[in-house]
Amino acid sequence: MYEGIIDFRSDTVTRPTKEMLEAMLNASVGDDVLGDDPTVNELELLASRITGHPSALFLCSGTMGNQIAIRVHTSPGDEIIVEDDSHIFQYEAGGAAWNSSVQLKTIEGNFGIINIDEISNSIREDDIHLPRTSLICLENTHNNSGGVIIPIDYIKSVSELAKSKKIKTHLDGARIFNASIASGISVSDYAENFDSMMFCLSKGLASPIGSILVGDEEFIKKARRVRKVFGGGWRQAGYLAACGIISLTKMVDRLKEDHEKARLFADQLSELEEISFSIETVQTNMIYFKINSISIVDFFKRITERNLLALGHGDKIRFVFHKDVSFEDVEKAIEIIKDIV
Repeated sequence: MYEGIIDFRSDTVTRPTKEMLEAMLNASVGDDVLGDDPTVNELELLASRITGHPSALFLCSGTMGNQIAIRVHTSPGDEIIVEDDSHIFQYEAGGAAWNSSVQLKTIEGNFGIINIDEISNSIREDDIHLPRTSLICLENTHNNSGGVIIPIDYIKSVSELAKSKKIKTHLDGARIFNASIASGISVSDYAENFDSMMFCLSKGLASPIGSILVGDEEFIKKARRVRKVFGGGWRQAGYLAACGIISLTKMVDRLKEDHEKARLFADQLSELEEISFSIETVQTNMIYFKINSISIVDFFKRITERNLLALGHGDKIRFVFHKDVSFEDVEKAIEIIKDIV
């Protein structure tokens, strides 16, 4: 972090490790658009093995991964089902409409979980007057619910429904490794329930840039073409892929520390009457809370003056825990908050 600043805004602010920087210097590279960057190929093979999907594609961002999946799985005029507080709906700049000419059927969820009957009732009939329901998207962990884990049994029920209706499924798994570490369920066990999945290397896994999209070989073949259309073809991407390999081989298990930091923060925050939040939602590496004693504007002004950074979400405040904030930083943040509220 910048000198003296404690940054809880997101796990996207993580910096690459020394080992990553050394790997970048020593990476073997080629032209990934031509398919001959050996380090990218190695990363994609590794991602395929970990997720259990036959093929993988290295991308610059999670949003690109989600948008490519939507484009491949749908046709113009289709409708896709998403939870109404999902990243795909809230934070991807209307990309589904812009990039794929599809509309979104949003359904209110409970901590990212849409009632299965509501999903079923939202699937369109086969009628030329109606849009065709072609895709169901879930998000795990669910960001706007505070990093909660979507239960595997629920995921399986959505997958079974989709298959029975011949509808594709996609997982926005930006933080799926956080879900896996916290739940003890493997990434591949989550991934097998979806036709495609995206996950980020540049959040808690600490790569400077990059996400992965996985699916079967035909899906990734089409996705690679769409990536090119979206301007996402890159050349000596192996310098970045080298970091991604370390993310997947060295940075996964340590996510447990981030969850412990979040729990420490939550436990101490729960002692303050001026702050309210649901302790049940503190399952991975983030926490959303409300302050009853001062305005959010005042809160952010005061913590910023003391070199503490976080983000707001409506009437809530979000803290995200990652490798570049220490347990001591968490304690210091609590002291600052106690002094302010």
